[in-house]
Amino acid sequence: MNKKRGRQVRSGQNYDRTDRVSGLIREIVASELERIDDPRLFLISLTGVDVDRELAHATVWFHASEDDDLEEVTEAFESHRQRMQQALSRQSRMRRTPAIHFQADRSIQEAGRIESILEELNMDGSGRQTEAD
Repeated sequence: MNKKRGRQVRSGQNYDRTDRVSGLIREIVASELERIDDPRLFLISLTGVDVDRELAHATVWFHASEDDDLEEVTEAFESHRQRMQQALSRQSRMRRTPAIHFQADRSIQEAGRIESILEELNMDGSGRQTEAD
C-alpha cells in the first residue's frame, strides 16, 4: 500500500478526505455565490478552501477585484455566511458540516507587488539584470 502523510491509502483513493471535503465546499459555496444577488460580491473569485483534519472548520479563501472594497466584501460574506452554511448542510451528505469562515487571499496582490519590483530592477526571466539603454 502507498503511504501519504504517514497514513495508509487504499487503492482508488488518490487524496485525503479533507481534500475531497475542500473540493465539495468550494463547489457548493461557488454555486451559492452565483445565486446571491449582492453587488458587493459581483467580481469575487474563490481561490481555495482549507479544511482542518477534524472537519470542524473550513476557511474559504477569496480574491476581490478591488483592494478598496475588501472590507465591504468581507461584510457581505459574513452577512451571507448562514445561507452558505445551510446550503452546505443541505447539499452534502455529511453528518456534521464544517463551520465556514471567509478570508481574503492576498497572494495575488503580493505576486503583483513582487512582479513590479522585479520589473523596476529590470530583471529578465533568467535572473540576470538586463541593460537598459
